[in-house]
Amino acid sequence: MAATGALLVAAYLSLGIGVADVGVADLLSPSAEQWQILTVSRIPRTAAVLLAGAALSVAGLIMQRITQNRFVSPSTSGTVEAAVLGILVATLLFGDASLLVKMLVAILTAVAGTLVFLQLLERIRHQDPIVVALVGLMYGAVIGAVTTFIAYQRDLVQYLDIWTTGSFSGILQGRYEPIYVVLAVGVLGYLWADRFTVVGMGRSMATNLGLHYRRTMYVGLVVVSVMAAVVVVVVGAIPFLGLIVPNVVTLLLGDNLRRVLPATALAGAGFVLLCDVVARTVHYPYELPVATIAGAVGAAVFVVLILRAGKASGT
Repeated sequence: MAATGALLVAAYLSLGIGVADVGVADLLSPSAEQWQILTVSRIPRTAAVLLAGAALSVAGLIMQRITQNRFVSPSTSGTVEAAVLGILVATLLFGDASLLVKMLVAILTAVAGTLVFLQLLERIRHQDPIVVALVGLMYGAVIGAVTTFIAYQRDLVQYLDIWTTGSFSGILQGRYEPIYVVLAVGVLGYLWADRFTVVGMGRSMATNLGLHYRRTMYVGLVVVSVMAAVVVVVVGAIPFLGLIVPNVVTLLLGDNLRRVLPATALAGAGFVLLCDVVARTVHYPYELPVATIAGAVGAAVFVVLILRAGKASGT
């Protein structure tokens, strides 16, 4: 409860950050013009920040559990890259498609891309977790290269930055609402948390306990893919978020998925909110993409986790 309260206070204070003349002192009694700024831009942006951070963190946690590998996440398994490819395909096939159409196509390609990765993972299940992560990064790089090649052929390379570099600067009322889909999907993930935990014990254990292994894997696959695809469509990709937040939370609170899932959502939301505040203030009045801040921090934490895993295995 204390963590939730602190996050809400931080989110409230973040509403007072921006170029427009709406400071923290104006939030309690804004003028009509200030209220319009808040409802059209500031409040939608803050909601998108919190939901995107929570969604990608929860997606990473579920993916790590069902794959039995803590270095697997939407950004290290090709899920995000497949979603970007889906957005590009939707743009090519349907022209100025609505956000909903792009989201649906991105979800389909994200599911397909993640399924291919899981098939690869089954073949190298007994390999070192770090090797699996590297394979996932290479797999995502291949999808990204294909996407860039197609975009280059169609003179759409400049548009890729919109989807590959997460930023909340373009979040406005009427353009971000599909991100609320992650709330429903997150509830499904929470309800299935115990089943995902059993699946993480392996096919034999899950089957012996009476659980339909493949169906549960597919549900987890859909939950992860929908969350990642929706965030990419609305906000863009935020690197390493689904990897570092679940690892840090589980190191502190343990591996009970149902217990740590809400904490992971709060930690992810708080981390992205912090990155967003830094992105808006470090070079004020200009703004950096949130992906730049999150990527720098995430890369450093990723290296630390790899070194820690190598030390633990004695390599």
